[in-house]
Amino acid sequence: MSAKVLILEDERDIREMLAFCMEQAGYEVEQAATAERVFGLLKDGFQPDLFLVDWMLPGASGIEFTKKLKKDPINQNCPVIMLTARGEEDDRVQGLEAGADDYVVKPFSPRELLARVQAVLRRTGAINKSSEQLQHGDISIDTAGHRVTIGGQEVHLGPTEYKILHFFMSNIGRVYSRSQLLDSVWGQQVVVEERTVDVHIRRLRKALAPYQVESYVQTVRGSGYRFSSK
Repeated sequence: MSAKVLILEDERDIREMLAFCMEQAGYEVEQAATAERVFGLLKDGFQPDLFLVDWMLPGASGIEFTKKLKKDPINQNCPVIMLTARGEEDDRVQGLEAGADDYVVKPFSPRELLARVQAVLRRTGAINKSSEQLQHGDISIDTAGHRVTIGGQEVHLGPTEYKILHFFMSNIGRVYSRSQLLDSVWGQQVVVEERTVDVHIRRLRKALAPYQVESYVQTVRGSGYRFSSK
């Protein structure tokens, strides 16, 4: 079954170009010009594997839409790629902190966009899922079901936080620099800044904090991060 992509873009020509690009790559696509239309599609049962969201939208911005989406328990783990003409670092960080998992700066090539989509879908497990159980301390990961549990309670993580946790639990106790984490989690083909790692580490710790296991994600001053219950 092909992955499903929901495109939120108010400019018709760009929206149809994005849809054509995604369909040519084999994805199932739904389009929307407004946030209201997106939430209508979700209510009607369309469950995407990824959202492509324009930053500038009528009524509410892509940032506001993403924040609202991430508050929905059903869709909070679905990845969002932000499409933006705003290339400044602060704008990109603002998008990531709102819940976006990646961004593509306009103008972009279809080839770059597809590479970003494929990289995010690989991170979320929508492509090439495999069955595996990981356990460390009170944390368990069922990769086939894409489920994280702590002390038997299911924990909802964003797709990038899930990928970071999976990587850490596959490499207990080893110290990784930000650049090493970028290469291992985001992939060498994806160009993002090292500051992005810190944003997602904070998100992961925040998600683990209610279960008193946020200390498993340890900062090694001057070196990077490691994962250990000791």
